Amino acid sequence: MDVVFLIGRILFVGLFLGSSAAHLTDRGAMAGYAESRGVKPGQPAVWITGAQILIGGLSVLLGVWMDVGAILLGLFTLSAALLMHRFWPEKDPMVRQQEMTQFMKDIALTGASLMLLFLVWELGDATPLTLTDPLFDVD
Repeated sequence: MDVVFLIGRILFVGLFLGSSAAHLTDRGAMAGYAESRGVKPGQPAVWITGAQILIGGLSVLLGVWMDVGAILLGLFTLSAALLMHRFWPEKDPMVRQQEMTQFMKDIALTGASLMLLFLVWELGDATPLTLTDPLFDVD
């Protein structure tokens, strides 16, 4: 069963690692989109979130302080949902639907991050196929 947990981690972080690459290599376009959604200044926000999801994704993938990685990824997806994919003020039905889909995806990923955080904290040093124990001891 340990390999199932590892495969799940790999599949989970694939999205984040790809997104971090886009954040860090195409900062201009990403910053322009962020600013169009009301996040200002866009450049620092894109740089910070790109680093955040890279560190969080690698943490979960490699099993190094996975609790920190889950927190970083959960905070990113929650903030992306609330700041970048606010569908409720959209007037255009197509844009509204697209933003609602992205909002729901980010909320689901926030939930997955919370479940991973719970699992890592619950298992502690028995978390399979990790390089370190969780950073925070919540017993």
